[in-house]
Amino acid sequence: MKRILFVCLGNICRSPAAEGVLLAKARGRGVKVYIESAGTGAWHVGDPPDPRMIKAAATRGYDLAYQRARKVEIADFYEFDYLLAMDLANHTDLMELAPPNRSADIRLFLDFADCQTRETPDPYYGGDGGFERVLDLIELGAAGFLDHLEDESE
Repeated sequence: MKRILFVCLGNICRSPAAEGVLLAKARGRGVKVYIESAGTGAWHVGDPPDPRMIKAAATRGYDLAYQRARKVEIADFYEFDYLLAMDLANHTDLMELAPPNRSADIRLFLDFADCQTRETPDPYYGGDGGFERVLDLIELGAAGFLDHLEDESE
C-alpha cells in the first residue's frame, strides 16, 4: 500500500481537497492507499479545512470535514512514499527541509495530470470560482496519479 502526503502552504484548502479527492477516487478504482495532508506553515494547525473548500468539495461528493491541519514533520520524509506538493514554492520548501537520506519521492502533484499547468493555485484569497478550479485540477491530478500507481504495480 502506497503512502501519500499532499502538501500546500497552510493545509486548509488545496492539500486537504487533494487528500479527499484522491481517497474517493482510489476507493472507486479499488486502489489501496494511505493518504494524509500537511502544510509547510503552522498557522492553521488543528483547524478544519476552509469552509469554502469543504462546501465546494461536498457538492462533488467529497468529505473533507473530518480533516485537521498539521505541519510537515521530518518523519514524513521517511514514513510516506510520495510527498506531493501543490505548487513550486511548496516543492522548494519540501526540498529544503528534506533529509538527504529520505525515502519519500517529492514531486509536484499536477505533474501527474493531463493539463497544461504544473501548479495548483491557492484559492484562499479568491472567490468561489477559485475553489471550483482547484477541484477541477485536483480531479485531473488524482486520475493521473492513480494511473501512475497502477502502472507502477504492473
